[in-house]
Amino acid sequence: MSVTSRYREAWEGFWREAPEEQGAVFWDAEPALTAGVHLTLFEPHLAARDLPLVDLGCGNGTQTRFLADRFPHVVGTDLSAAAIEHARHADPAGQATYRLLDAAGKSETQALHAELGDANLYMRGVLHQAEPDDRQPLVDGLATLLGERGRVFLVELAEAAGLVLRGLAQGADGPPAKLAPVFRHGIAPGEVADAAVPEYLRAAGLTVLASGELPLVTTEYTADGSRIELPSKWLVAGRIG
Repeated sequence: MSVTSRYREAWEGFWREAPEEQGAVFWDAEPALTAGVHLTLFEPHLAARDLPLVDLGCGNGTQTRFLADRFPHVVGTDLSAAAIEHARHADPAGQATYRLLDAAGKSETQALHAELGDANLYMRGVLHQAEPDDRQPLVDGLATLLGERGRVFLVELAEAAGLVLRGLAQGADGPPAKLAPVFRHGIAPGEVADAAVPEYLRAAGLTVLASGELPLVTTEYTADGSRIELPSKWLVAGRIG
């Protein structure tokens, strides 16, 4: 199974239209507020820090480049060719490598695992944007990439984020400028029940090692100048025993 063509085309359209500059995309917050914070939670649970690190759903590579300064081999992957183009263009020094990947496609994750071996994974805000029928295959793909020794750090919007997003979308002036393209391209985040995420992981043969709550920081601000942050949950998982 792989992701639906509608979903793939929506992301291609979004990234083809997205500006090049960092911070122009709704979720493209600076690493000090995102991956930097996440690493303090993730690193204590790494069983093998020397494994390759895959940034799954890397987009334009902002977090990938940050991670590449801290791990010896980082691979940014995305479903969208246009996103990968953005990431490569923003990384002329080649700090990381980038490649297309449909993580819900069994053959693709098996091929990448055969190439890299076991890997650690970083994934921020991907599962809730997938079609419902693609979510378990996507998590199964994560498990394939992890192998026996890898660990995944996963951040997903909490159920409560749906209320915040609906409020932003229905404002008197319409959605904020950086959120509008998300809706326009038909990739508005879907709601995933908080209890469903650990169940997807368990169904893929993974054990949740740690979890907590942490705002998903965006690059957009409200009219009063407050940065928009969305309620989210984080989890660390891997195979145990």
